[in-house]
Amino acid sequence: MAFQMHLDTEHPQPEQAYREFALDRPGKIIFVGHHLSTGTQVRCLIRTITLAGAVLEVNPNLEVPNHFFLEILGIHDEIGSTVVKREGDLVTISFNMLINPEFLHHVLRLNFET
Repeated sequence: MAFQMHLDTEHPQPEQAYREFALDRPGKIIFVGHHLSTGTQVRCLIRTITLAGAVLEVNPNLEVPNHFFLEILGIHDEIGSTVVKREGDLVTISFNMLINPEFLHHVLRLNFET
């Protein structure tokens, strides 16, 4: 029976590897165009954030590209991002690289200062 693992169709959900923080801070989705041009921008609300990604709230009618830059209001760095999943107005994204823990701390600290 040890070799019949392919018959096991139910897999447990993996544990979350990174601590998730509630942010509820405005942001911008910056579309990447031809030759990495960044002309189109739309607003979003960053609901939660981790070192590896975030959950964004967007207009449900908005078509979000698979790859874009995310800018957090008040911080002028752009974070390369990829869509992982979309459910209605919530978009789960992963960052193309883990963000620096000090950067995340700065973002969270800004949330308390405003």
